[in-house]
Amino acid sequence: MTDKKFTWYFEDFVPGQIIELGQRTVTEEEIIAFATQFDPQSFHIDKEAAKNSIFGNVIASGWHTCSMIMRLVVDGFLADSSSMGSPGLDEVRWLLPVRPGDTLTVTAETTGSKPSTSKPDRGVINTLWKAVNQHGQVVCTIHGMGMFGRRPQA
Repeated sequence: MTDKKFTWYFEDFVPGQIIELGQRTVTEEEIIAFATQFDPQSFHIDKEAAKNSIFGNVIASGWHTCSMIMRLVVDGFLADSSSMGSPGLDEVRWLLPVRPGDTLTVTAETTGSKPSTSKPDRGVINTLWKAVNQHGQVVCTIHGMGMFGRRPQA
């Protein structure tokens, strides 16, 4: 880890803490563009086929939803943190479709923290990321973990 001074270190994440990460409005054009490249199922890329699907309209790929959440997480705190990456996610749930024009509000809740016993310069933070649409409905949840550097001693 570099000598850079970060805003967020391992010690700054307290279980129960909720970080407001901002909002993002999704457009039909970006839904289709993302899905065309990464998840070309008909209800993501074809307006006519989507009308006849259970969704009635084009919807965002779940992976697109996760990508939008990730961007808000990076902008909200990861870019200015001592993040060392993540050992993975435990659960991703796509609870409701994300539709063109939806505005997602994303939060990150610290659900646990554990200092490393083998590497005292870091620890693992458990989090719940949640995306809520403009109607107050939870559309996606992600349970995961991230490794963060410990605050340097003075």
